[in-house]
Amino acid sequence: MTESLPIIATLLFACAALAALGVVLWRARHAADPRTAVMADLAQRQIDSAARLETMLRMLGDRQSQLQHAVNERLDTVSHRLGESLQKTTQHTTENLQKLGERLAIIDTAQKNIAELATQVTSLQGVLANKQSRGAFGQARMEAIVADGLPKGAYKFQHTLSNRSRPDCCVFLPDKRPLVIDAKFPLEGVTAYREAKTDDERKAAAQRLRADVTKHVTDIAEKYLIPGETYEVALMFVPSESVYAELYDGFDDLFQRAHRARVMIVSPALLALAIQMVQQIQKDARMREAADQIRDEVGRLVKDVSLLGERILKLQTHFNQSTEDIRLAVVSIGKIEAHGDRIQQVELGAEAAASNVVPAPIPLKLEAGE
Repeated sequence: MTESLPIIATLLFACAALAALGVVLWRARHAADPRTAVMADLAQRQIDSAARLETMLRMLGDRQSQLQHAVNERLDTVSHRLGESLQKTTQHTTENLQKLGERLAIIDTAQKNIAELATQVTSLQGVLANKQSRGAFGQARMEAIVADGLPKGAYKFQHTLSNRSRPDCCVFLPDKRPLVIDAKFPLEGVTAYREAKTDDERKAAAQRLRADVTKHVTDIAEKYLIPGETYEVALMFVPSESVYAELYDGFDDLFQRAHRARVMIVSPALLALAIQMVQQIQKDARMREAADQIRDEVGRLVKDVSLLGERILKLQTHFNQSTEDIRLAVVSIGKIEAHGDRIQQVELGAEAAASNVVPAPIPLKLEAGE
């Protein structure tokens, strides 16, 4: 559009010039025609119109140039802003991609840890699937709790009783009777009870779990509760809080049966609490055993304090006597000084007599004991 305007203006200007030339030629040929003046006037008007048209076209071109300049400036400004926006967007995108890469790296690490944890859980499930390994796991956890809460000598693992039975742990109470602790882990029955989908399967699993726990309680009561030798109550340690919670919530009859058999079913937390109570009982017993010794020591301490008081009184008497002796010594020193003064005065009187000067009589004062 901008390029076609000068071309149109040129064509119009050429047409106007051709029209003017035609008018001149026509006047030359028809000089005597009465319409010549009219045609000349028309030609002049056409020339003026062409000039005004040229002026308008020039003004239009200037306006078009200004408009194009303004549009170019606006386009430059928009392009500059668009470039800055694209640069900022690119920078933000790069930063976000970098952060996304870091988070993906963290997620990758977490996924590896989860995979390792899954492997360990699978390995733990494999270990707990074996009864011997499961028993060793429960015994190890029980030994850790007991060893952390009691001093050495207050317990013994695999202690042999008089009936040749060997419980997992015996904690010796102040009366020397052992408190028996035996670890049992009824994981198979609890797992079957949890995984039961129908009522029949759940009922069968519950019966199996009751039978397993009842057998454990019976074995502990028959083997490890010996009248006159062991404590009246034994502890059945279940080394899993979740398994213990499953038993406590759904099988209250098992706990009642165990209580009647004088067997207490405990979880790791309850066993730790029981060990703390035993520790306090042993501490109180040691204090009672040491009470006589403490009483004798206090008596000897009182006797030594009385002897110290007597010696302090004697020392005070010696101090008082020393003070009196010092006072008498000071008195004697005063007397000796008085004697010296009088002797000096006698010597001065003798010197005055020798020089025929009669001195004034010197008063003599006799002291007691002179």
